[in-house]
Amino acid sequence: MAQYTHDSFDRLPERPARVGAHRGPRPRGRGWMVFAWAALATVVLVGLGIGYLAVINNNIQFTDAFAGGGAAATATPTPTEEPITPIVDGTLAVTVLNGTEVAGLAGAVGQVAVGAGWNVATTANASTTDFATTTVFYSDPVNEAAALGLAQTLGGVPTELSTSFDAALTVVLGTDYTGPGSEGLVETPVDEAPAEDAPAE
Repeated sequence: MAQYTHDSFDRLPERPARVGAHRGPRPRGRGWMVFAWAALATVVLVGLGIGYLAVINNNIQFTDAFAGGGAAATATPTPTEEPITPIVDGTLAVTVLNGTEVAGLAGAVGQVAVGAGWNVATTANASTTDFATTTVFYSDPVNEAAALGLAQTLGGVPTELSTSFDAALTVVLGTDYTGPGSEGLVETPVDEAPAEDAPAE
């Protein structure tokens, strides 16, 4: 068997130490890819959360943050009050009081109201003969539509809620009254009996 001369490569240590470990080169752009995937996952999760909230709550609204000088403003509609339609209610008792010095005015106006479908129960003098503004008084808010209807019958006089009278509707004729029933009447001392429910001064 051939003999070879020993050299330095034939003298190996019993426990050779690890000289080194080789790693492959790090690919370029790997950090940006990780960031992009993280950003995409965040956007997807936020979108899913907003969609879930929108499903369970239909009141979610997104307003333009830049509208109105940077403040999001939502206009709240102001509720409009429905106008009350005047009616003629012949079931309500009506009192007509003469607050002027025109003799027979309450009776004449009462006849006009009866002809229009109203239930005039009393016509009499008021406790004063210089009542300024003709007014239809109603004692209960539910009778406001009827008060407007009676006021319309008398030419569009004012109405007012008042508990000073016993009747459901009370007309106090004032010195300004020139509506239906006043034609041909002149100012003279009144001869009608005073009313018990005349307006307080």
